Amino acid sequence: MDDFLKNIRNISQLSEESLPAFLEQWKPLSLPKGHLLVREGAISRYFYYLHRGGVRIFYHKNDKEITEYLTLDNSYFLSIMSFFQQSPSRLIIQLLEPSELLAIHHDDLMRLCDRFHDVERLFRLMLTQSLIISQVRVDSLQFESAEQRYKKLLDQQPDMLQRVPLAYIASYLGITQETLSRIRAGSRL
Repeated sequence: MDDFLKNIRNISQLSEESLPAFLEQWKPLSLPKGHLLVREGAISRYFYYLHRGGVRIFYHKNDKEITEYLTLDNSYFLSIMSFFQQSPSRLIIQLLEPSELLAIHHDDLMRLCDRFHDVERLFRLMLTQSLIISQVRVDSLQFESAEQRYKKLLDQQPDMLQRVPLAYIASYLGITQETLSRIRAGSRL
């Protein structure tokens, strides 16, 4: 909970009144590797904070799994369209490691946002960060080479390569496993 509080405070301060109400709504979860937090076609009812562990968000296309997002310790995630529209998700959210999480239900978060302006601001800033991460990823896929995307991942999240299967990393980078192997071999020279 300390990392969670620190993370929140780095985004925005909550008042003495709203902070306890906000924290009370987050439920701790301890789940095994492989657990699906959101299945394809299910409604994403929770916004998550990953304290420890790994998460992959992916979808199916042409009989392939396409990894859209990877994250490790101390991060937020959700199936954004499904969460806000409360509609079936095309995305699947899977734990890559045994994970410790906090989860807040959509309805509880919306009630808090209605009740406390500072919670609404915090949530807006969290979503803004998420949208920026998504835009950076799209820009990276459009404007950077596979080697540049790999090097950026290595620089920004070096432990990703030790903790996430290479097939998922290749998919996330928008390349084949063979291309990833060549890039990795070339970067070791």
